[in-house]
Amino acid sequence: YRLAEEGPADIRIGNVASDLGIVTGSGEVTFSLESGSDYLKIDNMTGELSTTERRIDREKLPQCQMIFDENECFLDFEVSVIGPSQSWVDLFEGRVIILDINDNTPTFPSPVLTLTVEENRPVGTLYLLPTATDRDFGRNGIERYELLQEPARSSVFELQVADTLDGEKQPQLIVKGALDREQRDSYELSLRVRDGGDPARSSQAILRVLITDVNDNSPRFEKSVYEADLAENSSPGTPILQLRATDLDVGVNGQIEYVFGAATESVRRLLRLDETSGWLSVLHRIDREEVNQLRFTVMARDRGQPPKTDKATVVLNIRDENDNVPTIDIRKIGRIPLRDGVASVAEDVLVDTPIALVQVSDRDQGENGVVTCTVVGDVPFQLKPASEGEGEPQNKRKYFLHTSAPLDYEAVRDYNVVIVAVDSGSPSLSSNNSLLVRVGDTNDNPPMFSQAVLEVSFPENNLPGERVATVVATDADSGKNAEITYSLEASPLSSEAPGNIFSIDPDSGDVSVQAVLDREQRDTYEFQVTARDKGVPSLQGSTTVVVRVSDRNDNEPRFMQDVFTFYVKENLQPNSPVGMVTVMDFDKGRNAELSLSIQPGDHEQAAGIFSIENDTGTIFSTVSFDREQQTSYTFKVKAVDGGEPPRSATATVSLFVMDENDNAPTVTFPSNSSYTVLPPSSNMRTVVATVVATDADTGLNADLNYSIVGGNPFKLFEIDPASGVVSLVGKLAPKHYGLHRLVVQVNDSGQPPQSTTALLHVFVNESLSNATVVESQVARSLHTPLAQDIAGDPSYELSKQRLSIVIGVVAGIMTVILLILVVVMARYCRSKGKHGYEAGKKDHEDFFTPQQHDKAKKPKKDKKGKKSKQPLYSSIVTVEASKPNGQRYDSVNEKLSDSPGMGRYRSVNGGPGSPDLARHYKSSSPLPTVQLHPQSPTAGKKHQAVQDLPPANTFVGAGDNISIGSDHCSEYS
Repeated sequence: YRLAEEGPADIRIGNVASDLGIVTGSGEVTFSLESGSDYLKIDNMTGELSTTERRIDREKLPQCQMIFDENECFLDFEVSVIGPSQSWVDLFEGRVIILDINDNTPTFPSPVLTLTVEENRPVGTLYLLPTATDRDFGRNGIERYELLQEPARSSVFELQVADTLDGEKQPQLIVKGALDREQRDSYELSLRVRDGGDPARSSQAILRVLITDVNDNSPRFEKSVYEADLAENSSPGTPILQLRATDLDVGVNGQIEYVFGAATESVRRLLRLDETSGWLSVLHRIDREEVNQLRFTVMARDRGQPPKTDKATVVLNIRDENDNVPTIDIRKIGRIPLRDGVASVAEDVLVDTPIALVQVSDRDQGENGVVTCTVVGDVPFQLKPASEGEGEPQNKRKYFLHTSAPLDYEAVRDYNVVIVAVDSGSPSLSSNNSLLVRVGDTNDNPPMFSQAVLEVSFPENNLPGERVATVVATDADSGKNAEITYSLEASPLSSEAPGNIFSIDPDSGDVSVQAVLDREQRDTYEFQVTARDKGVPSLQGSTTVVVRVSDRNDNEPRFMQDVFTFYVKENLQPNSPVGMVTVMDFDKGRNAELSLSIQPGDHEQAAGIFSIENDTGTIFSTVSFDREQQTSYTFKVKAVDGGEPPRSATATVSLFVMDENDNAPTVTFPSNSSYTVLPPSSNMRTVVATVVATDADTGLNADLNYSIVGGNPFKLFEIDPASGVVSLVGKLAPKHYGLHRLVVQVNDSGQPPQSTTALLHVFVNESLSNATVVESQVARSLHTPLAQDIAGDPSYELSKQRLSIVIGVVAGIMTVILLILVVVMARYCRSKGKHGYEAGKKDHEDFFTPQQHDKAKKPKKDKKGKKSKQPLYSSIVTVEASKPNGQRYDSVNEKLSDSPGMGRYRSVNGGPGSPDLARHYKSSSPLPTVQLHPQSPTAGKKHQAVQDLPPANTFVGAGDNISIGSDHCSEYS
């Protein structure tokens, strides 16, 4: 965006939303100015960017101070676009270029410009004039300079403007006439500058041209002697005085410089003289105690050629400051020894006895050197003046240190006497010194132990003679009175003498052990140590020593059993406890802190399957057990103590997985898609087939019993509950011919019990003339609901009913025809009275004989040419089964092809001996579809899961000794 400077508030700059292509108005998208808010603002809803109340001055923006390119002066800003509930945020950067306006007037650095010109400069000499500045730039910047002067002066000076390499304009003054300082020493001209703005801005300044002269006067000091006082220790740079000299000349001839004249090296080291101003100041701190006055000369010299000089004398008196602390010197006095700051005083010394001499001095003068001295603290000592003479200097005095109270060695052995000296300066300074007064002793104190009971920790398994501890008693006396000997005695609470186990050095107090200690046998010993001094009479003190034997890692962890045996149920939830081991360590503390871990045993994966809780020894399983996969686990548990070095032990864990009834029986024989052929002439108790099932569980969970739960409406078959042998128990009749589908349920004895349902197909017929048709019936059976029975010839009873109806209808029709024939014959006899029937003569058509139907032929069509209605086996359910060529029946409405092996079946009136029993089913019937899945949960009592077996499990036909393979039977899926 672009924006001119100096605009009012609320000037519209642009719309961020429209420039970003963001639709506003719904309130879901808002805008926020993240930076640049000093000069800019944004409407949160519309994205309108405008200026704030703060005025934008391009020339005052820090980033535009040295920018002369219009496009390089800008304000950066950041705008965030915020989605609903701040579900998303986008950040965009923007830039507003600040356009310059002509709002600044070009100005000169000063309203009066001074230019010095020597009176002997030749005509044509150029002098550079100060340039004006304009905070604007470009066309609003400086365009031209003008010299405004009276016409009479135009012949002396002239203005020339040159263009510099960087594009600036440089005004220059050219001398056009002769300059004579004696006639005129200055000129005043007006210089104007104008910019190129519209309208243009301009300003002007006075250009004062001064004409210089030659050197003809000497400098002169105001006075010949300068005198001043200076406080000592004044900081460097402190002004002292200013030397002043004047020169009637002007220019360099009148410029004066000040230098040291005849001055010592110490003056030049301590003082500084400003060559231009004549100010004399401190260069280094001056100590009055070293220098109390400075005297030297200073010269004033102009800059003319040749230079002229003058000199003056300076006297500087150093004033004393309180910069020295008093000093305190302590010395011996009389017969009381004092060495290295220590005075030895007997405790029976008399009160007010002088024991030391104290001398106090101060290097300062006057009040700064007047010193007072005192003893501080609560000590039995005081100071007294050594002399009363009036001629003693105030800054040097002497005192005696006297005792002011009796001394008691037993109460205080040493006194640290602190003496403080303070001068009278402002502010005052002070110092201190100390004297250690050591009091002599008499024997009146017994030895004392710091503790009435001393407890010592000592490790077991030590070497005989090792030091257990050192007992130390103190005696307030000194010398022989403080010399102590130690001995061992039995403790008042224990009658056992410690001498057999412990001993003590009588001089040092070192207690040693003479035997090997075992913490597990005894962990504490107690005895008494007595200390006696060598005074007369001897005094004694005692303390009780308790030795606590500390533990070493000398015992291995011990498991309660070498082998832990646990029994857990299978299907236990992961991270469940499966057992607990117990381990102990006779050591103590860290040595008995045990860390338990699982170690691989017979199973390398045990460390990943089991974990152990360190605090309780509880073993957890990280997986759920399956007994059918693995019946037992053997691994090791390792216990490591925390000693150094650590000790460890291991125990074996045997984990046996107990069975749960989590597996349903599996039928291994027969396959659901197989069948067996049973001749109608089979005797009772003929074994039809044996259902073989297994169960992965054990015990009662694998104790199986068999039952027929469907497909046996005629009670022809029964199954042995224990062996699974299916036997024929009923007499086979013609209606039983065809396919029988027995629904066999296998139950285990678990709680709750598990069950599996399997299909046993039995084809009752004398022979197997068309195996393909039977296989297709079996395939359709797999898609038939289990609640629907498939047993024998479904059209047998229906055919009998139809035959009865047909016979009834035919009998009725024959009765009607007979009546009609009787009437016709009666009429005919009347017309042919002589004619009659001859006995034994057979008419061409016997109307009284009912028509016999050949059961081997097809039924005749009715008058409309339609076939007689066939009974539909509409309750058969089609299940996916393999076609003879390995394809699958993909749809319930798929029809069987009219092939020699798979022809359309029709109803016939043949007798039970017909070899083709496939005629009783119609393959073209649209049948509903039911998918049966292996090992699926039961959907009720009527629908059981059908066991899916591999196609290799087949039945062998028994009627014609024809082996029926499974190549044309599909797996039940």
